Amino acid sequence: MEHYFSEKQNSKLDLKKINVKSKNLDFNVFSAKGVFSKNRLDKGTKLLIENAIVKGNILDLGCGIGIVGICIKKLNQKLDVTMSDVNERALEIAKMNSKNLDVKIVKSDVFNNLDEEFDVILLNPPQAAGKETCFRMIRESFEHLKKNGFFELVARHNKGGKTYMNYMKEIFGNVKDIVKESGYRVYLAKKLI
Repeated sequence: MEHYFSEKQNSKLDLKKINVKSKNLDFNVFSAKGVFSKNRLDKGTKLLIENAIVKGNILDLGCGIGIVGICIKKLNQKLDVTMSDVNERALEIAKMNSKNLDVKIVKSDVFNNLDEEFDVILLNPPQAAGKETCFRMIRESFEHLKKNGFFELVARHNKGGKTYMNYMKEIFGNVKDIVKESGYRVYLAKKLI
């Protein structure tokens, strides 16, 4: 069965445009079937964009069509932004959406094609892929953060978010909410070693 977290999408590519309004940004991006939140900017994604603490080089892990990475780059051109996903269709659309931006786009199943370390990793986890996949993303993010780097994850607190928050605390030794809104929270953990 085809999901937005599947590597290949077999449905017909039927591009459409959706509007992204976040912070002082207002622009359109391409979207299509077979990608996460194909019809609109997801509330959790918007919350992450508007509250992310960013510095240095950033990874938008599981970037989908690239909205988080694109917004972060548009808001601060000095940041180095990498966007990765396993979904080939989503990555092609992310390339179209970031055409005039200096960002790096990598096909990767979590970190299998990413060797570098990052100052910040941002994640709206693919909860439909299952808890173990999301736990793997958290665990491997710890391994790919620089010392004093931030891992930031957005989720609905009562729909899996509390479980991810607890796992982040187990892996990083710390975690805090940086914002709560409409049932969503952005959790931040810092790599201290």
